[in-house]
Amino acid sequence: MTIKKVSASIVLVLFAVVFAVIGVFAQPKVSYAFYSTARGACVIETTTKRKLFAQNENKKMPMASTTKIMTAITAIENCKDLDEKFEVSPKAVGVPGTSLYLRKGDTYSTRDLLYALMLISGNDASVAIAEHVAGSTSEFVTMMNDLSRKIGATNSHFANTHGLDADGHYTTAYDLALITSYALENDTFREIVSTKNTRITKADGEHRYLKNKNKLLFTLDGCIGVKTGYTDDAGRCLVSAAEKDGMRVVCVVLNCGPMFPESADLLTECLNTYKLVNLTDLYDFKREIEIVDGRKNTAKIGVSGDFVYPLSQAELERVKIAYTLPQNLQAPLEKGAEIGKTEIFLDNNLLFSQKIFTIEDIKPKSVLQRVKEFFANW
Repeated sequence: MTIKKVSASIVLVLFAVVFAVIGVFAQPKVSYAFYSTARGACVIETTTKRKLFAQNENKKMPMASTTKIMTAITAIENCKDLDEKFEVSPKAVGVPGTSLYLRKGDTYSTRDLLYALMLISGNDASVAIAEHVAGSTSEFVTMMNDLSRKIGATNSHFANTHGLDADGHYTTAYDLALITSYALENDTFREIVSTKNTRITKADGEHRYLKNKNKLLFTLDGCIGVKTGYTDDAGRCLVSAAEKDGMRVVCVVLNCGPMFPESADLLTECLNTYKLVNLTDLYDFKREIEIVDGRKNTAKIGVSGDFVYPLSQAELERVKIAYTLPQNLQAPLEKGAEIGKTEIFLDNNLLFSQKIFTIEDIKPKSVLQRVKEFFANW
């Protein structure tokens, strides 16, 4: 690989405060080598949220039962005890669409209903969960929208917990990828959506056996979930995720007929094309700097934290690193003083900027040193 370096000298500006790492997650323009028949699609790497593939990714669209990703993470974050059993609300009985076929008097734990929600897409389970966690479906939907805004999914709005077509119920492929990326950080959510088969049990001991509708869990190496969906308006929708070599990617296809094969292809292409690279490992500036009028002639300098970013091999060859550093420092100077910065570019896009600072106190010459110098120069 060839990493181009640029160095510059500036007049020293002294700060007595330790500055944190500053990261700029840019979205370099990419010419995608693959295509989807979906009306909206997006693949992102979950750490940086970089778009590895995008096609009408900001188009607002209905999303069917992929809605339940937000339902599940909202419930998990707001339920005090997932294993406490409760009697389901009468409002959950007879909800149309895919169903667990809840009956009056059924008693389940929230955890079991979350499995029914995410594996077999139980619309009735979504209502039962919402009623239990928030007291009403409308209040729970408000919580879903609040969390959506917190995540940064600003082009989404939820009108229900299950995803049946409704006015004001929409998302975008990119927003849904952001929501899923956030949800996958939760251990409970990740465990549920990656489960292929399970058994849930009512309070009376009756068992129900569930099989995940996400075919990619059974056919694609590295797949870890997450949710299927279909309505007349939304068409066939799939959110999927996979991991390889320490990198996790989320794929969203909305209104896509061949949603399973196309999602598998997109995940495979992105995982094979991109690798996570710690770009701070490529720094080669000197970690010591000359000191003027200091007790020591040099002092140690450095950075704090790493910057890991998904890049193709071709992109890695086009990375440039620029260093802005003075030739020397004037004593005294406190540990943690900012003295320069690094900048990492992909082509002309700034990916990341990081402060360079002192990592030890720089003390002025002692009286004894000055006396010795005085007589040495007599």
